[in-house]
This record gives sequence, C-alpha cells and structure tokens, in this order.
Amino acid sequence: MPYLSVLSAFLICLVLTPIIRHLARIKGWMAQPIKDRWHTRPTALMGGIAIYFSITLPLLFITDWSALPRIFDNHGSAPHNIPVNVVLLIGATFLFLLGLVDDFIHIKPHAKLVGQILVASLVTFLGFRLHWFSSLTLDTMVTMVWIVGVTNAFNLLDNMDGLCAGIGLICAIALAVILWPLYPDASEAILVLAAALLAFLFYNFNPASIFMGDCGSLVIGFAVSLFSLTFTNHPPVANTLAVYAVPVMVIMVPILDTTMVTLVRLLSGRRASIGGRDHASHRLVLMGFTERGAVLALYGIGSISGLAAVFVSRSDSMTSPTVIIPLILSVILMGVYLSQLRVYPEKEFSLLRDRTFTPVLIELTYKRQLVMIILDFGLIAFSYYLSYRLRFDAAVFGFYFDIFLKSLPAVIICKLIAFYFTGVYRNILGYMGSDEVGVYLKASTLATIFTVAVVTYFYRFRDFSKGIFFIDWLLTSLALLGTRGFFRLSGDLMKRKTLTGETTIIYGAGRGGEILLREILNNKALELKPIGFIDDDTIKTGKKLQGYPIMGTFADLNNILAKHPVTTLLISFDDTHGADKNRIKRYCRKNRINLKRFRIQVESIAIENS
Repeated sequence: MPYLSVLSAFLICLVLTPIIRHLARIKGWMAQPIKDRWHTRPTALMGGIAIYFSITLPLLFITDWSALPRIFDNHGSAPHNIPVNVVLLIGATFLFLLGLVDDFIHIKPHAKLVGQILVASLVTFLGFRLHWFSSLTLDTMVTMVWIVGVTNAFNLLDNMDGLCAGIGLICAIALAVILWPLYPDASEAILVLAAALLAFLFYNFNPASIFMGDCGSLVIGFAVSLFSLTFTNHPPVANTLAVYAVPVMVIMVPILDTTMVTLVRLLSGRRASIGGRDHASHRLVLMGFTERGAVLALYGIGSISGLAAVFVSRSDSMTSPTVIIPLILSVILMGVYLSQLRVYPEKEFSLLRDRTFTPVLIELTYKRQLVMIILDFGLIAFSYYLSYRLRFDAAVFGFYFDIFLKSLPAVIICKLIAFYFTGVYRNILGYMGSDEVGVYLKASTLATIFTVAVVTYFYRFRDFSKGIFFIDWLLTSLALLGTRGFFRLSGDLMKRKTLTGETTIIYGAGRGGEILLREILNNKALELKPIGFIDDDTIKTGKKLQGYPIMGTFADLNNILAKHPVTTLLISFDDTHGADKNRIKRYCRKNRINLKRFRIQVESIAIENS
C-alpha cells in the first residue's frame, strides 16, 4: 500500500503521545509556569519522544540501507548518493538524545551548539550542501550555519501552544509538494514528518496538554533544514534564483521570529540566548490577538510563504521576482512593526547607553524614516521590474532585461530624490490623512516626470516604452500609499484591540463623537473601552463611525444594555439641554451606570508683566 508509512506515523503519534503524557505526569516531567514563559499551568513535557519515534519507526522500514556501507568504506573520499532518509535518521537520533538530555538536566547553550555543529558537519560530509556559492569551502560553512540556524529557529519557535508543530507541519507539506517531481521517496519521508506533527497537534494545540520539549523541536528543525538541502542539491535548471529563494521562503516564519528576537534583544541589552516573552507570537497577543489567533495568524503567514515557494520552484528566473520581492517586503514590514512594540521594561533600554555603539543602535531603532527609505529603495526597484513584466511577456522581456538593468540605478536615484524633496520623509508614520495622501501622489507623479526627463537626457529614450513609465507610476503610487496605510491601519488596529477599562457607550455619533473616539484610542490613561455609539438621529442607526457601530437611539438603551455589559455612558457633546441632562442622569442612576461627559476647552493664560 503506497504511503503506508505516512498513515503509520500518524497513528503511532496519535496513540503514543497520550501515553507519554500520562507517564510524564506520573514521573513529574512537568513544565512549571515561570515569569519568562507563556503557559500559566503545569503541563506535561517530553512530547518530543512521541514525535521522534513516530518519524523514525516508519522510516526504518522504507529506507534503503544498502548505501550505509559507503559511509564507512569510501577510500578516503567523501561518500556520495547517500539517501536523505539515512542522514535524517542518524542526525535526528543524535539531536533527539541531545534534546532529551537538555530537557532533563538543562545543559549549557554552548554544549548544545557543539552537538548541533557536529550533526551539521556530518550532513555536509555526506554531500548535502546549499549550493549557494561556487567556493566549496564557503558553501560548506554556510550550509553548516544554515542547518544549525534553522534547527535553533524551530527550537526558539516552541514558545506558544501548537506553534512549532504547526509551522513544522506547514513547512513539511510545502517541501513535499516542491520535491514531489524530483524525489518521490524524499517526499514520502517528509510526509511522515507531517503526519506525526499533525497527530501531535491534537494534544499540543491551545490549550496544550503536552509540550514537545527540546527533544522534539530540535528534531523538527533539523528535518526541515535537511529536506530544504535536498531541493538545493538538484534544483530546477530553468530557475537558478529558486536555489536561494525557496529554502528561505519555506522557513520564513522561523527566520522572521529568530531574526527579530535576536536583533531586538541585542539592541535592548539582553543576551540573545536568554528566554523571554518577546517573540512574534507574543507581540501579536500584545496587539490584541488571542493566543489561538496569534498562532493561526503565523500559520497563515507560513502557508502564504509556502505557496509562494511552490510557485517559485515551478517558475522561471524572470517570473519568480514578482512573488519573491512582495513577500520579502511584506515580511520586513511586519518585522519592523512588531519590533516597535515595547515588551521590555523601559529601564532595560538604558542598559546600553554607556557603550560607545549604543547611540547608533538606538537611532536605528527609533528612526523609522530610515527604515522607510530602505523599504522605498526596494519598492522602487520592484515597481520598475514589475512594470516590464506586466508590459512584456517572458520572451520579449528577455530582450528588454538589459535595458531594465541599465536604467534601474537612474530610476532609483531620481525617485528617492523626488520623494525627499516633496516631503515624503517628513510625514509621521501612522498618521496618514488626506493631506498626506496628496503628498504621496504628488511625490510619485513628480518622481515619474523626473525619471522620464533623466532617461530621455541620458538614453534619448531609445528602446524605452512609454507604457512602462505609466505602469511604474501607478505601481509606485500604490506602493507608497500601501506601505504608509499599513502603518496607519495596523496602528489603529492595535489601539482598538488593546483598549482596557470601563465598557463604554458614546452618546452622540457626530463630529464630537468622532473626536472623542480618537482621544480614547490615543489616550489609554482614560481607561475607557467603547463598544459603539447611540444617537437620537434614527437615520444613523445601523451605520458605523470609525469602525464602531451606531447601535440605536437613547430609547434603545435598555435593549443594548441587555446584550452588552456596559458600565459607562459617555456624552460626546456639550450642548445638552437641562431637561435632557436630568433624564440621562435619572436613567444612569436607576441602571447604576457611570455618567461622564467629554469636553474640549481652550483657556486664556494671563501673562503678567515682569
């Protein structure tokens, strides 16, 4: 029966995991809640035992062991054509034992690192490399860094219920689809990993009843890194770009999380190896996501990145950038935004201030405009490239590619200069209004005009297409508005989701109500959490103001209170007649609701002559 091993892995893990969980509770192998960890109740450990045996037992029966003697009898040369299953079983077993020892006695980080380097050295010795560089020495060293880095990235990703197992499952499925035309046997081994992780998620997804521990996360990370090397060892001939892009895209979420956590910890004066609640998942919860919502959001990012990797693996080098660049820019935007969320106490940022390099790092952390300039650099190049791809098919684009490369530096320089002098970088991120929209459209238009003028002067517009620059203007405008709008919308979303305090209904859905809502969103010291508006104008009922519903009139308040636990009624206007005030006061007193009023007042300050 084809792929009986996949079904076996699923069933073994499904049955073995609760047995390990029961044994962990008897033996006291429990993860206790501590300050820098996310879980809040004692949870069984050693789920990695079930994962390991669910992977290795089926692989023992489908692996071709006839190649094993070549490892030991190679006459002084490195062995070749060693099946990936053999390497997986050897490396996974070593890392499983290493992780198991760490789970029991907590060995030093450098000791774990030495063990991981030994496994990475074995993998490269057996002929698996990234093939990113022509130099064998350099490529071997980078491959070892890749294996160790990805293995540790999954280890760090095991910070919330179901996250490491779920992302590992998504990576495994993406790699199985990518490798299917090239290596059906390797695809079967990857699906064995996927099946084991799927079964483990029944017990590990929120609320988790068992954790995998290092003996599980190290095995998952190693397996994913190894199978990514299987692709780069025999990449598609038509797309050399896929050799570099596909492995990174498949493992995008662990790379994002590890890179962001490492950089922010170093900038804040913390050791990169120390634990903490500062991972991407924790920051999403800080934005207002539930724990499940944060994990599912990262699942979504991993799935999109995996699908993009599948597309790139089956596309040519000319088409691949249309997917690779938007994905990378989106991930950079997300990483920049998440890194701005303050998760450490303020005093921790002052630990570095006495060091000579600190001022530069602090400036880089808080100067968002510098990040936006770098981002615009990529957006300009991508918009110009995509313009050619939309204007010409693949065959014709081959002719125009040299023209594109020749003119690209001039386009980037012209547009960045135009952006600077039109005030694009003088606007504050997160506060985009109608005036800023006008600035961005003007900047894009002037940048295009400036670019056309320069291209005409230097190249006499020979072999250039007028349609290219119109498409480029449209894409550049969308990129400017999209990136700035992202910061505006994501900032508003975070403010709304993180509001805490008295559950409030705002009385008055006019201009005063809009101003009041903005003040509540931007001033957490008020400790008010609005759920919507009421307004005596019945025409407004059922509509929304700034995303909040207008739930009815004052007469509908009884029905509203029956559905929502409102504690405060907040009047958004200052011209209420006396009779209305008395009616509102009586109602609030009867229903035990706090009554508050919003007021803006401009006072003159007396200046005494000195």
